[in-house]
Amino acid sequence: MNTLTGLPALIRPENGVSYVRGSTEVALSESTIGQFLRETSRKFPARQAVVFREQGVRWTWQEFDEQVDQLAAGFLSLGIKKGDRVGMWSPNRVEWLITQFATARIGAVLVNINPAYRVAELEYALRKVGCKALVMAQTFKTSNYVSMLLEVAPELASQQADQLQAARLPDLRAVICVGVPDVSGMMGFGTVMARGKAFLQEKGSVPLQTVERTLSANDPINVQFTSGTTGNPKGATLTHRNIVNNGRYVAMAMKLSEADSLCIPVPLYHCFGMVLGVLACVSVGAQMVFPGEGFDARSTLAAVAEERCTALHGVPTMFIAELGHADFDTFDLGSLRTGIMAGSPCPVETMNHVVTKMHMREVTIAYGMTETSPVSFHSSTTDPLDKRTTTVGQIQPHLEVKIVDTFGNIVPVGETGELCTKGYSVMLGYWEDEEKTRESIVDGWMHTGDLATIDEDGYCNIVGRLKDMVIRGGENIYPREVEEYLFRHPKIQNVQVFGVPDSKNGEELCAWIVLHPGEGATEDDIRDFCRGQIAHYKIPKYIRFVDELPMTVTGKVQKFAMREQMIRSLNLTEQKTA
Repeated sequence: MNTLTGLPALIRPENGVSYVRGSTEVALSESTIGQFLRETSRKFPARQAVVFREQGVRWTWQEFDEQVDQLAAGFLSLGIKKGDRVGMWSPNRVEWLITQFATARIGAVLVNINPAYRVAELEYALRKVGCKALVMAQTFKTSNYVSMLLEVAPELASQQADQLQAARLPDLRAVICVGVPDVSGMMGFGTVMARGKAFLQEKGSVPLQTVERTLSANDPINVQFTSGTTGNPKGATLTHRNIVNNGRYVAMAMKLSEADSLCIPVPLYHCFGMVLGVLACVSVGAQMVFPGEGFDARSTLAAVAEERCTALHGVPTMFIAELGHADFDTFDLGSLRTGIMAGSPCPVETMNHVVTKMHMREVTIAYGMTETSPVSFHSSTTDPLDKRTTTVGQIQPHLEVKIVDTFGNIVPVGETGELCTKGYSVMLGYWEDEEKTRESIVDGWMHTGDLATIDEDGYCNIVGRLKDMVIRGGENIYPREVEEYLFRHPKIQNVQVFGVPDSKNGEELCAWIVLHPGEGATEDDIRDFCRGQIAHYKIPKYIRFVDELPMTVTGKVQKFAMREQMIRSLNLTEQKTA
């Protein structure tokens, strides 16, 4: 089976080695993102497409497409053209969504800026890619974006809105602020929309059509900064072809159709939101429902219940928060069928609860990275539950994956090595960083840095990160294995395991544990739970009970932050390696 309603049943590795090649039965699309939306709008003009509950926005596909045209025309009126970079610095708002498609429609490159960025990070991102325009929110939670931008570009306070000249941001010419009128050298988003409307009334759609005819699916269209733990972030540069097709195949794996409604609480600035969420919905005409500007367990549960969503996306920590919400039982989640859990390894117990308590009997697991647009492996709705709880599924169409050892040799089936991906989804490269690009992409293969295995049926299991693997006294320990065991403890709500330096064994294991509300436990309780069940060297030497774990905006746990804190608190010394 391989139609637009499902992926192949089984793709096995050949000759006993860890190499798999995806199906090629469903052809790749050569549409640009703008064409992609236009086709869906023409097919389902009156169906509801977009719901932003916090902003009270509800649009049909035709209305959404018209809003995109209006903003695209507004960008043209500002002198933004094909190849120019437009930064987007905002939480999940409807303006983010329109900007995603309006930039693509005129061939401008959308630059996703993390809503959590502060002054130095913002300046780095804008300078690195040479943003000509910046669309931004005024505030989000405790962040005042306007104040931060004024620190980098104080000239805004005394210059015209569309003629900015800033010493530290030499490429920036226009700043467009969401939710406010023209102020402090910035144009309001509404002003740009009004300019676009006037532009279309005066010149019609011909200028937009003329620009669109010059675009290619292989043009760079999106820069997403990777959240590295050391050094400056790298700008993964993606094309229309990269992310349009990834969205299509993700929708296929979930069996999405125009009858579905997907709740998207994950951030738009990340591939999870804008590709696995938005572009997957656009590919089939499914409705997009955004619960709020940022993740909140209650608002997500309410959105699913009140909008009768059939699908829900999230990282494991989001599902854990939803399942653990005090009012969970008051929400009717019976409409749910499918969705994606991705972003980090999924605890088996959490997956089981999502299936049974949230009614997501066809929930899927996806694996990938920003540099591969992002999904490389995806389980299907019909995979056996054990495969959906212990693996990340099978390879996506039109991709190749191999698992290699430290010498680059493909390892036998079932053995652990580094996962490498090749095919349509691999990025063009890191923006203006040829050295890092060459280090990561070798002969077309993207080296992910993830440790994985592929079994005889072609299912992939992510064991951990190369840099996360702990070597204790010569024994290789994969933290995820220990985490999976500890998740069985009835009092543990969340746990993360990582290595810290040790003068005798090189490294020792440390576990940070979040208990269920109202529960109590001691370090000895946890160790007693492990004794006789897992090897002695896998039992954490250090155990800390915490109220919460340090996480990124996308819900990914920051193990490096925990490690650094433990090194300081225990006064440990990093061990030098040859």
